[in-house]
Amino acid sequence: MSNQHKAGQGLAGSLVRALQGALIGLGAVLPGISGGVLCVIFGVYQPIMEVLSNPIQALRKHIRLLIPLGIGVVLGFLGVAKVLAFLLERYPDPSVCVFVGLIAGMLPSLYREAGEQGRNRASFVSMGAAFALMLTLLLGLKVVSFEIVPGFGWYLFCGFCLALSVIAPGMSFSTLLMPLGLYTPFIDGIGNLDFGVLIPGGIGAVITVVLLARAVTSLMEHHYSAMFHAIIGIVVAATIVIVPFASFAQGGALVNSVCLIVGVAAALGLDKLNSSVRVP
Repeated sequence: MSNQHKAGQGLAGSLVRALQGALIGLGAVLPGISGGVLCVIFGVYQPIMEVLSNPIQALRKHIRLLIPLGIGVVLGFLGVAKVLAFLLERYPDPSVCVFVGLIAGMLPSLYREAGEQGRNRASFVSMGAAFALMLTLLLGLKVVSFEIVPGFGWYLFCGFCLALSVIAPGMSFSTLLMPLGLYTPFIDGIGNLDFGVLIPGGIGAVITVVLLARAVTSLMEHHYSAMFHAIIGIVVAATIVIVPFASFAQGGALVNSVCLIVGVAAALGLDKLNSSVRVP
C-alpha cells in the first residue's frame, strides 16, 4: 500500500471519528439520547474508559483516536447542538422522531457488540432487568415531575449526571435533569460559557469519573456480555419513553413516520460507513 493511500485512509478515518464525535456530542445534549451509548456503538467506549481510568498510560495509546473524536464532540456539543435545540423547540415531535429512528437503526450494531464474547442466560436476564428498571425509573420521573431552583449544589449534580451518561451507557443526563427543571439552565450555561455553571458542573463530572470509572471498567472486563445486554435494555426503555405517541394520534403520523425512517436510514448508513472505513 502506497504512502499516499495510507494517508488517504488515515484522513478518512479521522473524518469518520470526527463525525462520530459530533454525534456523541449531540447525543450528550439531546433529551433521551445517551452519548455513552453512541460511544459503545462506534467502538470508542472502552478506549475512553481506559483513558478515564488510567489517563497517563492510556492517553499515549489512544491519542490518535481521541484528537479527531474530541474535536467532533466539541463541535457537536457546542455548535450543531444549538441548531438542533432550535429545531426541538420549533418542531419537537418530528425532531425527536429523527433521533428515535437514529437510535433504532443503531440497535443492530449495539446487539452485535454485545455478543462479541458470546451470550448466555445471564445476558438476557440482565437485559430484561435493566429494561424494567429503567422504564420504571423514567416513567416515575415523569409522574413525579417538579421544578427546583438551580444553584451551585444542583450544578454539581448536573455534572455528576453528565459524567454518568458517558460512564454508564444508556443513561441520558438530559432525561434525568429535565423532570427537575435543570436541563435548560445547565445547557444554556454551558453554551454561554457561564463559569457559575461550568465550574460546579466540571467539579461534579471529575468527582464522578474518579469514583466510578475504574469500577465500570472492571465490570466491563469481567462481565462483558451481561453489561452490554443491560445497556441494550436501558437503550430500548429510554427510547420508548421519548417516542411522541400522542403526536401520532393527533395527525402527525405521516411526518413523524418519515422522520423515523430518515433516522433509521442515517444510522444504518453511518454503520455501513463505519464498517467500510478502517479507523485507527
